[in-house]
Amino acid sequence: MNMNMNSSMDDMNLLRQAQRHHHHHHHLVVREMEEEIDLEMGGPGDDDPTFAHAAPVALVAAGLPAQQEDHKQLLVDHNELAAKIQQQQQQQQGQQPQRKKKKVVKKWRDEWADTYKWAYVDVYEGTTRIFCSVCKEYGRKHRRNPYGNEGSRNMQMSALEEHNNSLLHKEALRLQMASKDKSISSLERPIYVKALLCKSAESIVEAVIRKDPHEVEFIQAVQEIVHSLEPVLSKSPQFVHILERLLEPERVIIFRVPWVDDKGETHINRGFRVQFSQALGPCRGGLRYHPSTNLSIAKFLGLEQTLKNALSPYKLGGAGGGSDFDPKGKSENEIMRFCQSFMDELYRHLGPNQDLPAEDMGVGPREMGYLFGQYRRLAGQFQGSFTGPRNYWSGSSLRTEATGYGLVYFAQMIVADMNKELKGLRCVVSGAGKIAMHVLEKLIAFGAVPVTISDSRGYLLDEEGFDYVKLNLLREIKVQQRSLREYLKTYTRAKYFDEAKPWSERCDIAFPCASQNELNHADALNLVNSGCRILIEGSNMPCTAEAVDVLRKSKVLVGPAKAASAGGVGVAELEANQDGNLIHWSPEEFESKLQESMKQIYQKSIKVATDYGYLKDSPECLVHGGNIASFLTIAQAMTEQGCV
Repeated sequence: MNMNMNSSMDDMNLLRQAQRHHHHHHHLVVREMEEEIDLEMGGPGDDDPTFAHAAPVALVAAGLPAQQEDHKQLLVDHNELAAKIQQQQQQQQGQQPQRKKKKVVKKWRDEWADTYKWAYVDVYEGTTRIFCSVCKEYGRKHRRNPYGNEGSRNMQMSALEEHNNSLLHKEALRLQMASKDKSISSLERPIYVKALLCKSAESIVEAVIRKDPHEVEFIQAVQEIVHSLEPVLSKSPQFVHILERLLEPERVIIFRVPWVDDKGETHINRGFRVQFSQALGPCRGGLRYHPSTNLSIAKFLGLEQTLKNALSPYKLGGAGGGSDFDPKGKSENEIMRFCQSFMDELYRHLGPNQDLPAEDMGVGPREMGYLFGQYRRLAGQFQGSFTGPRNYWSGSSLRTEATGYGLVYFAQMIVADMNKELKGLRCVVSGAGKIAMHVLEKLIAFGAVPVTISDSRGYLLDEEGFDYVKLNLLREIKVQQRSLREYLKTYTRAKYFDEAKPWSERCDIAFPCASQNELNHADALNLVNSGCRILIEGSNMPCTAEAVDVLRKSKVLVGPAKAASAGGVGVAELEANQDGNLIHWSPEEFESKLQESMKQIYQKSIKVATDYGYLKDSPECLVHGGNIASFLTIAQAMTEQGCV
């Protein structure tokens, strides 16, 4: 009885106290509670000195009703709430006088310490708010649902969790990561400089690095080439100046590409075209639509293409280019509008005797069709074969196949030199684009066993090897832009690995056909450990410099992209030689032509490499041979034409 009396007396006192403090203290209680749930900060008294002491009492209380009742009930008016809070407090004090309080304080403090890692306080429209340092937003904007906290089952979800789960924050984080990937990392990425023996070669690389310190891919490509050319430069020093001249592109066009999406919003992308060298003839080279495209990549594509074209039996210069547009997830109409806008600017730099584009990542027959249509319309005549697979483009009807098939023919020649055959060899293919698909097709034809294929999200492993039926399924999946996972629905024995690269699978030959620098140091070690003996480069420069070193040390034979995919160049020009624009090859004729040109390139590479002192069975022989052969071809033309 006494106890009850006491408690009711206490009740009265506390109530009076609550009314007295109503304006200041109690506000704080309610606000505190709201902060925990809401991250909104109210007016003055925010950085209140009583915060540390006042908060815990309130919070213990604020915590309990929250668990017990629906949040709607929390919106009762202040007095009721005050009374409730006091009852709760008394029960608490009755049971465990101090312990609970301390624990909560500690937890609460930790959490605020945590909060301050991602939050900062700022005044916004006259009110002090807590802002998120990632997405620069405050308060309710950080909710998964902006209308209150129904989203969290238990109302105790901490401000931090609430914040980190909010979509807004996730989106901001994603953007932050993306921008990091693009800009900062490229500056932080150390440039891997190989030791060069002769001074002149070193000075060339140094000059390039001094001019364009931020163009990582381009510098890497230059280093690989200079590395191969060392014996040439030391033998005949007059080539040094020619190489310096070759490494500066003839002209670089950078332009803006505005386009309108289906919602009617305007977007701006940046277009590039680097016409690297026309010493041998009109430029030919790929267009790449990929968000990572920048000047460095355009230049490196141009340089690789120049050497590639010099190796092929036809007289062509090289170019590269593209845009940082991402065709993934865009509708047909958006892609068409983008291609037309892109061509509106580029067409004045194109022409069958000047420069014609070809396909690269993100640009397939569809995009090429749109580009050509707009070009024809602007140029006002039907001229030239943009190298596309469509017949009316008078390009070879098998333009993209050429590259993929060429790779396999090249592999076949290398294997034949070792007195083996492709039949039954396990092949790991990366990428799932045009080249990768054609590589698969040809490998199947030769009886090899291609076991993997990969896209940007992971790779697919089919231990039994792909066959034509499976290949068609893969094609369908890619055409509809679905994930390679879909394959598992039909063939349940296959496996799909998220966020992984196929290089750790057991194999005899590797075909990287995805993009540049897909094979890094770790991947190269995996490849070597998985028993790979031959690596045929499908994409331009798939190995980072460190990876190349690993492969060299472990004697993996590398078939360079320049030689292996020069097949694609060759075929596109086969008709041009005949002055008849619309002659089409039958596939058989085409393949024998292709095989022949691959053979020429292969023999030429080996011959040149041995001339300059590389051993025939050294794993690098083909790489250096290809680089030297193409450089000598260009150098001769550049010498004859004088200093232009």
